[in-house]
Amino acid sequence: MTPNPPAKPKGRMQLGNVVKGRIAKPLRILLHGPEGIGKSTFAANAPAPIFLAGEDGTAELDAVRFPEPTTWTDVLDAVNELATVPHDYQTLVTDTVNSIEPLCWQHVCEKHGFKTIEAPGFGKGYLAALDEWRVLLARLEHLRTTRGMTLIFLVHTVVRNFKNPEGEDFGRYVPKINHNAASLLCEWSDIVLHAKHEQFTHEVNGRARGISTGERVLCTQRTAAYDAKNRHDLPAELPLDWQSFAAALAQRPAAIQGELDAELARATDDVGARVRKALEAAGDDFTKRKQILIHLAALNSSQAKETPK
Repeated sequence: MTPNPPAKPKGRMQLGNVVKGRIAKPLRILLHGPEGIGKSTFAANAPAPIFLAGEDGTAELDAVRFPEPTTWTDVLDAVNELATVPHDYQTLVTDTVNSIEPLCWQHVCEKHGFKTIEAPGFGKGYLAALDEWRVLLARLEHLRTTRGMTLIFLVHTVVRNFKNPEGEDFGRYVPKINHNAASLLCEWSDIVLHAKHEQFTHEVNGRARGISTGERVLCTQRTAAYDAKNRHDLPAELPLDWQSFAAALAQRPAAIQGELDAELARATDDVGARVRKALEAAGDDFTKRKQILIHLAALNSSQAKETPK
């Protein structure tokens, strides 16, 4: 008789370990904008920040900083220090990603024996650098999870040509780093923001003239002109200061609830009952509650059009 094979040890991926509901975690933010617009000032007003500064953007700020990193190992060591040593800091600000990217390239060249990051050709050096960026992101994610720290990347911006598959190409503001690294960091971030000066065009003698109001604006939603994203239904534009940003984050759940209450008051009894059941199942998941609101508003509008006057 063939003996039964020994039972394999159970791993973590079991139904008994399933977690349900929204998981609140500190934010991962990437902010890109032109030099001198106030990116460092924005981050300096985040909760209890410490800067990993590779340039002098914080020179005029009363900020706490690590020594300026001169190697990629310095960057990783700073993250490890925050992860292992007791402290009261709540936010790590990398100021700027542009200043530490050359350190990453230098590390890659030394590790693989490249003369320059472009020496391997066909972008292979930049792809090798992505492995080092992933190491950094993994350590930052560990820091975020174990110490509850908010993570902010500050990046200078640049206009690059966008290959438009649906029409003519056009220029866009994007992070001023290698496009592979920019895609990785933007994808990893919960919120991508673009900082700009508020400006308008005015026609003078048949020619368009640019007029700046002097206001600095924080853009939260992607447009044809710049990269941005958020999962919190933030207004498309906010003043460029941490207080306005934090207030908008805090107000959105209450604002959504107000809109839901208004739409529920318009809904028929059977629709209202189904929606309340869906809201109960959604709990405090903001994204699901927003989706329910969108569907409810569309249904109410549709029924209003069908109702004879």
